[in-house]
Amino acid sequence: MTHPAEWFHTWFDSPYYHILYKNRDAQEAQRFLDNLLRHLRPKPTCKLMDLACGKGRHSIYLNQQGYDVTGLDLSEKSIAYARQFENEKLHFHVHDMREVFRPETFDFVFNLFTSFGYFKADYENVVALRATTASIKTGGKFIIDFMNTPRVINRLVARETKEVEGITFHITRKVEAGFIFKTIRFQDQGQSYEFIERVRALHYHEFLEYFQMAQLRLADVFGDYHLNPFDPEKSERMIFILKK
Repeated sequence: MTHPAEWFHTWFDSPYYHILYKNRDAQEAQRFLDNLLRHLRPKPTCKLMDLACGKGRHSIYLNQQGYDVTGLDLSEKSIAYARQFENEKLHFHVHDMREVFRPETFDFVFNLFTSFGYFKADYENVVALRATTASIKTGGKFIIDFMNTPRVINRLVARETKEVEGITFHITRKVEAGFIFKTIRFQDQGQSYEFIERVRALHYHEFLEYFQMAQLRLADVFGDYHLNPFDPEKSERMIFILKK
């Protein structure tokens, strides 16, 4: 099953994506993973999947905690980079989350830092959830970490300029047709570039409908990386703990 080129194929494979986001807080991410592991208490023998793993920083960290980890991502360049870190219990594969990867194999699947909702058609989100659920063992868990959409929309910064590595990124944001669009324009070595990120503005109740369609049971929902309870008004994140 092949899919036509979508925005995430080009942008996530671009070196500029990694330049723009290079200062993402690695320590915050590790603290979040530590909190999740304390909450979930996976046995040392558990198999973990990092879905939409990018260059593999979360997969690498989970593997350093002793787990057998498989990182999956659509970006060939990110996976090529991540593969230098592979070992007996850490593997990376180029994979589209809309397709099943190894049925009934994983005890835990992590989908972190808003790595969901990229698809144009709404039903493809359910296809992706069902395909991923198929790779989880019965009784296993699926963790989805997504922005708290209403809060993000309320605080949307329409225009922003960022300079990283001598490149000036001009960023604009808008909400349109059920998506949050971020347009990134910049010049480098005399050439102009434009990339668009598009993520579906998914609300809590829409996720609940998706989970029902994918036959996932909601076990917990947290509102931030410290795993405080979810508050629809104030929470920064929606962190869903789902059980198959």
